[in-house]
Amino acid sequence: MNPRKIGVLCVDDSALIRQVMSEIINNEADMNVVGTAADPLAARDLIKALHPDVLTLDVEMPRMDGLEFLEKLMRLRPMPVVMVSSLTERGSEIAMKALELGAVDFVTKPRLGMRDGLMLYAQEITDKIRAAAGARLRIAAAHGAGAVPPPAAPEPLLRQPLLSTEKLIVIGASTGGTEAIRAVLQRLPPDCPAVLVAQHMPAGFTRSFAQRLNTLCRISVKEAEHGERVLPGHAYIAPGGYHLALTRSGANYVAQVNQELAVNRHRPSIDVLFDSVARHAGKNAIGLILTGMGKDGAAGLLRMRQAGAHTFAQDESSCVVFGMPREAVLLGAVDEVLPLDEMARGVLSHLRTFGERANRV
Repeated sequence: MNPRKIGVLCVDDSALIRQVMSEIINNEADMNVVGTAADPLAARDLIKALHPDVLTLDVEMPRMDGLEFLEKLMRLRPMPVVMVSSLTERGSEIAMKALELGAVDFVTKPRLGMRDGLMLYAQEITDKIRAAAGARLRIAAAHGAGAVPPPAAPEPLLRQPLLSTEKLIVIGASTGGTEAIRAVLQRLPPDCPAVLVAQHMPAGFTRSFAQRLNTLCRISVKEAEHGERVLPGHAYIAPGGYHLALTRSGANYVAQVNQELAVNRHRPSIDVLFDSVARHAGKNAIGLILTGMGKDGAAGLLRMRQAGAHTFAQDESSCVVFGMPREAVLLGAVDEVLPLDEMARGVLSHLRTFGERANRV
């Protein structure tokens, strides 16, 4: 008996986009388009009639924008949603808000909105639909302000004598990662070691992501720039479309940003970041692999652990998609598996223990 296909409802005010999305999805053996809608009001009726497994939802539409519809949908009938966003400043800000409200992921429309351009996105679109179909939903409405509630109380300071500028925290994430990263960074104190982050995200969206985190966290958060010094109390987000790697200049850590070939089909690639940290930080690093589809970062985390780093993986129950953490655990790359809401505390506990040992030496 053939397995049941993933039923997809495509919502977009462009007839061209609806047609090409349908062709892309229907060309896959494990999914099909059960319906299309030109606006959210039409989509509302089709959801009730067709019971789709996944919704692809345009951001900007007539009668009701995608964000308003998403908020109502996640409150009244939660289901996996992949947002389809234009590559604009407004589009990137709305995409970030959509992820906060509970959308599983987003894809960008090609710049020209033309048929051939969108066909290049076929693998990305279908991969994200598969991930959404198997994702664990995070319901933002229950918490009011976001899919992951802010910490009830901030983590205490590390105390300067325990802090070494040699220590470094690195984080890799993919599907569901924007909110997972927020949950970790919000809990870090301003005297924590420098943090480097590789989140699978297209060009044009990481700036909004970093700016949003900077308003929510006690540490400073920014997009990484090539050649800048990596400082304690700061987090550096890999720019979309670029790899982020660590290097050294004398005693200082320095960020390296480049557009070399994609690794594991990703740029930024988590493996690129983790490999560079294994080489240049070794036992002074702490590695975190969070929710995400696929296996990017698993091998790099193993190399970090082999170089003496302490490593963490997010547990299955708190992941939107357990793919990357599972691969890291299977490789033997992980020292500790923790729920998301305990991850920052685990990292800081390790830092305090490391500092106390260093002070006794």
